[in-house]
Amino acid sequence: MNILFVAATPFEIQPLLDYLKKKFVPSGHFTFQKGEIEVSVLITGAGLPMMAYGMGKILASKEVHLAVNAGIAGAFNRKLNIGDVVQVASERFGDLGVQEADGRFTDVHELGLIEGNQRPFKDGQLLNEAAGQFSFLPTAHGLSVNKVHGYLSDIEAIRTKYPDAEVESMEGAAFFYACLLENISFLEIRSISNYVEARNRENWDIPLAIEQLNGVLVELVGSFFG
Repeated sequence: MNILFVAATPFEIQPLLDYLKKKFVPSGHFTFQKGEIEVSVLITGAGLPMMAYGMGKILASKEVHLAVNAGIAGAFNRKLNIGDVVQVASERFGDLGVQEADGRFTDVHELGLIEGNQRPFKDGQLLNEAAGQFSFLPTAHGLSVNKVHGYLSDIEAIRTKYPDAEVESMEGAAFFYACLLENISFLEIRSISNYVEARNRENWDIPLAIEQLNGVLVELVGSFFG
């Protein structure tokens, strides 16, 4: 079985890398073997284009049975606590479209550039319909953007437009898009480092989010060995 972990930056999953180096046998660059299981790690760089390129390149070169996108995220949903870890069950591109003359955002589906139900979209969303098979984490709905929100009026506008969005990242939708089109089983696991609010890094807790995230990732790897 080939498992692929995908992250934007190495620091988000460094504890997982340390674990793999100790418990598995290195078999290549960021590739580890234990019995019949191979675990590969891909660091794409931050952002939707980087994720899209990285996924396209690696999926063209090797067979992957399960892909896991792991990283930190901001939370729209205030019921989520800083440090909580969630499984993202749906994604959408949150800023792919045009800004109208009055400031409103119109997405590509509303523009008719991409049909709302054109594969792999369903009503403009990207869904992990197999998410229910992995019930070890609470689920959340994701919004992926090129520019993370940090200005109150823009946050209010995007929450009004996409009221179901609970977490925000810069890579999730591109990951979903690649996995869905390639028919690969996948998970997106995110830990909450901050709330989506007027930008204030003093309110963030990245070390806690990374600790909690990697605890889940190590447990997930261990689950494949009974």
